[in-house]
Amino acid sequence: MAILQILTKEDPRLRKTSRPVEEITPRILRLLDDMKDTLHKANGAGLAAPQVGVLRRIVLVETEPGELLELINPEIVAVSEERQEDLEGCLSVPGEWGITDRPMTVTVRAQDRNGTWFEATGSGLKARCFCHELDHLDGVLYIDKAIRMLDDEDLEE
Repeated sequence: MAILQILTKEDPRLRKTSRPVEEITPRILRLLDDMKDTLHKANGAGLAAPQVGVLRRIVLVETEPGELLELINPEIVAVSEERQEDLEGCLSVPGEWGITDRPMTVTVRAQDRNGTWFEATGSGLKARCFCHELDHLDGVLYIDKAIRMLDDEDLEE
């Protein structure tokens, strides 16, 4: 496995729309494994393929240690009316934090590494991660949606 370079917000590839995965090949499986290693090394809660320079619709979400979700061709199929405003950051926007408004609960439909379709539902942090990572697939960063960005004084409180 390999640790991949995480692109930062200045990289124009982060603003592009990712293509669907049409076939799960050994290359896609290797990408999933490398993204997992990269996510763990960076101590993140999620990682999208565009963040490592691959414009494919693949994301990983791991809000609890050992509960990694690999999502291939994910789409949001349901959101709650209840909302949450909370702190958000991004491995591609290091050192910056903002407050975002996201649904409290989100259900995604995706394929696993075997090509089997499944649904996963998350609330709180996992719902934010689903929204955040799927935004990456459409070239959107959380800073585009932040209600406000935090400064050093905010972070000290």
